[in-house]
Amino acid sequence: MNRTHSLANRGLRLACLLLLPFLFLSCWKKSGPEDVIKVGVLNSYTGTVSMIGKPTAEATLMAIEEINQKGGLLGKKLVPVIADGRSDPATFTKEAERLIVEERVKVIFGIVNSASRKTAKTVFEKHNHLLFYPMTYEGLEQSPNVIYVGSAPNQQIIPTVKWAYENVGKRVFLVGSDLVYSRAANAMIQDQLAALRGEVVGEEYILWGSQDVKGVIEKIVERKPTVILNTINGDSNVAFFRELRKAGITPDKIPTLSFTLTEREVRSMNNRRDLVGDYVAWSYFQSQTNPENVEFIKRFRAKYGADQVIDDPTVSGYMSVYLWAGAVKEAGSASPDQVRTSLPNQSFAAPEGMVYIDSENGNVWRTARIGKIELNGSFNVMWDSGRALRPVPYPIYRTRAEWESFLNNLYQGWKRQWVNRG
Repeated sequence: MNRTHSLANRGLRLACLLLLPFLFLSCWKKSGPEDVIKVGVLNSYTGTVSMIGKPTAEATLMAIEEINQKGGLLGKKLVPVIADGRSDPATFTKEAERLIVEERVKVIFGIVNSASRKTAKTVFEKHNHLLFYPMTYEGLEQSPNVIYVGSAPNQQIIPTVKWAYENVGKRVFLVGSDLVYSRAANAMIQDQLAALRGEVVGEEYILWGSQDVKGVIEKIVERKPTVILNTINGDSNVAFFRELRKAGITPDKIPTLSFTLTEREVRSMNNRRDLVGDYVAWSYFQSQTNPENVEFIKRFRAKYGADQVIDDPTVSGYMSVYLWAGAVKEAGSASPDQVRTSLPNQSFAAPEGMVYIDSENGNVWRTARIGKIELNGSFNVMWDSGRALRPVPYPIYRTRAEWESFLNNLYQGWKRQWVNRG
């Protein structure tokens, strides 16, 4: 009996010894380095800015795929985790938290408007994480957790106002969506026009996502500006331009210069013929003929369809991935902490031309461009800055403290939100 038990015990010990290496290997694989790098792609697939969000996400995914085809990063495959912010600040914030905490992504690319970015920014700062934001924005912000890939005010708003004053008209009507981007942009425009001795004859806002624009159109007819500066976001632009034309306001009479209207949105409009002669301001236009852009358009259309229209946010989504990838390679790690130290002065030969991350403020050096809408819906470049401009997120017309007070008044007035809910 004792001998039998002794043999059994020795057999059990031997089995344990034989299994030990496998148990160790199993535990190591669970706790050790992963063979993939998860990245978040957080955009608006639905809602009022989905026409911008979806192609921006597609370009982001294309860049991820290209990097994987070349062997990935640090010998690891990039795995995108896709989420829909539904064009809503609260949803973007919730999804950013989920991607960081539950999915454990190393970076998030996306978010489509300033109200959503400012709301979700608290999540990135709480977790000391990293967001690459692809949209043009109002500036007045600087966070170590955000890379601002879209144009800063001095790369879009400020040079465009000067150009419009000198070339289009000096009596200006301002119209926008009632959210932080439009309010801040129009405050800058007011300051600049005062310095130029221009005249603002009206300033009106419509609620986020609203189609009710008739009151605004009536004011434009009444005030008779020589140019309309438009910062309306999303599909509200469709209603705005439709009602403008119904009121007899055409580009040859009172041109409109838009800061957020994309080529894709223009070509989707049933009345796009009526927009011929209006203006837009971005850092990138599909009509650019430089080799990088020609090749990018070719690859994008091969992947997503020959009829695809490419705009500034799309290109920003694409180059965001490559700017981040460059920092990952330099850092030798995808950890947000380590990547952040390698981000300053990263550069990329983007479709619009060479771009750089500024070492001081986390914005990207970009070229300012103004285009005129053509019959086919493309934007013909009328003017550009000739070089990439160093980003200045806080315009000099007011002190940083004054700008922050301005933003706080908006936030408190909107019941601690970055958009007026009415």
